[in-house]
Amino acid sequence: MLRTTAEAALLVGVVTHRQSRWEAEDSLAELDQLARSAGAHVVGTVLQERDRFEPRYLIGKGKAEEIRGRVGSVDVVILDEELSGSQQRNLEQLLGRRVVDRTGLILDIFAQRAHTREGKLQVELAQLDYLLPRLAGAWTHLERLGGGIGTRGPGETQLESDRRRIKTRMAKLRRDLDQVRRHRAVLRRPRQRIPFPIVALVGYTNAGKSSLMNALTHAGVPVRDQLFATLDPTLRRLALPGERIVLLSDTVGFIRKIPHQLVAAFQATLEEVQEADLLLHVVDVSHPNAQAQQAAVEEVLGELGLADRPTVLVFNKIDRLGAQAMPWASGSGRVATSAKTGVGLDALRREIAAALNARHAMPVPVDDERSRAAC
Repeated sequence: MLRTTAEAALLVGVVTHRQSRWEAEDSLAELDQLARSAGAHVVGTVLQERDRFEPRYLIGKGKAEEIRGRVGSVDVVILDEELSGSQQRNLEQLLGRRVVDRTGLILDIFAQRAHTREGKLQVELAQLDYLLPRLAGAWTHLERLGGGIGTRGPGETQLESDRRRIKTRMAKLRRDLDQVRRHRAVLRRPRQRIPFPIVALVGYTNAGKSSLMNALTHAGVPVRDQLFATLDPTLRRLALPGERIVLLSDTVGFIRKIPHQLVAAFQATLEEVQEADLLLHVVDVSHPNAQAQQAAVEEVLGELGLADRPTVLVFNKIDRLGAQAMPWASGSGRVATSAKTGVGLDALRREIAAALNARHAMPVPVDDERSRAAC
């Protein structure tokens, strides 16, 4: 995994019958953003067309040989697919360079960005879950085990010992996360006693959720033009028309090909989304593949059992398009906004109020100490 800044990275993608070339090119462009977010310097990309993945290297042997001739100044080769442990090991042996897949890269970014105890626990659990089936690949000397004098010894015992240690550590992490979950439930009790509706910002990573959070609530959430800039949830009060108060939550962004380890490990964080009365699905309307990103988020929400949760579509970053975006994004349940300029924010507040009124009668809390304590 990536650990230092400014490592030279070569990116490799594969086009199969499962996707069109433009989808593969877009995914590779996103991998470029991920690599840069992790601190790498991207020096080139390779995209191969194949009918199916090659079992030994994922890419074809000829293409792997071609890449070997290009890695002179490269520190790490990053594949835009998930590699098996044997594929990763085979590529590293052939190329003489570190090889990271898309999942490993995303996990590395999360490891860099996690700051709270909860976030760190979640990332470590996801990393260990990712490492466990690949552990044998790190023990290359085991290839000679299995028969004959000198081929038996402590190697396999050490491998099994490492597996046991990892499983023991994973069990402890799960217990710790359960404690975090219970602690979060205790913190929710004041909010439940003062029944403010919870509104959660969801969306593709880098869609502008944190910027929108700041524009609506002056939360001061750090905003960076990076993928996965926000990992830990932030909760702030939001005043709606009529002085009604809701709690607005900013959460981690989603992405296509999201590692299943992250979905599982981040259940505690995603509880903020699952507890929400209303979702604000933020879409970067200026992105050339905005519809594909919207579909990817909807797919993840479906996996979390939230497909039927009341949702307002927020088409953000319209300042990058101009006025022509307004008619397309208008209508019930959808609002065009610019967190940067403030356009559409009042309309968004009205739409939130209307959506919540449609679901249940909203309280009309007073902006007092109780509402402050809930945040």
